[in-house]
Amino acid sequence: MKVLNQVEVETADIARAADLDPMVTLVTGRAATTSATSTFGGFVVGELIGLTDEARTPLVVFPGQPGSAALAARSVIDLHGGHIGRPVVLVFDGADSGKPIVLGVVRAAEAWPLEDKPGQVEVDVDGERLTVTAKEELVLQCGKASITLTKAGKVLLKGTYVSSRSSGVQRIKGGSVHIN
Repeated sequence: MKVLNQVEVETADIARAADLDPMVTLVTGRAATTSATSTFGGFVVGELIGLTDEARTPLVVFPGQPGSAALAARSVIDLHGGHIGRPVVLVFDGADSGKPIVLGVVRAAEAWPLEDKPGQVEVDVDGERLTVTAKEELVLQCGKASITLTKAGKVLLKGTYVSSRSSGVQRIKGGSVHIN
């Protein structure tokens, strides 16, 4: 896609550029406009207006789309409810405007892309030891089994069956030990 950077573009220049190459995008100031004769073979910024099919199918609208109803799209990224109403980058399968594909969500410079910023987790790997550090709680979980480490120093083991074996001495020490 060719981009012509011009502050002022005459109508005749737009028509001439479109005649030379239908994929020419003219940038006037900060807003980009595509000539009316261009195809849907390039990138278009549209809007994610909803998710359907148990959040598997994005619904999008974009300038120059056929009809006025939202179109079902495919996506190369995982989308969720927090993305609804956000601008999305679209391409079109076979340059068919009825087959949009979402390539990404346009992020605002001041906004975090997700609903909440993730907590900070530190991982230190030196080839001999792996250390994972969390501020409040660290949980390792697989199915119904879990090991939880809390900031207060608690270690919680949960599972439907817990087995502890040792080929050497097995010690249980504590301020008090309760069995059953």
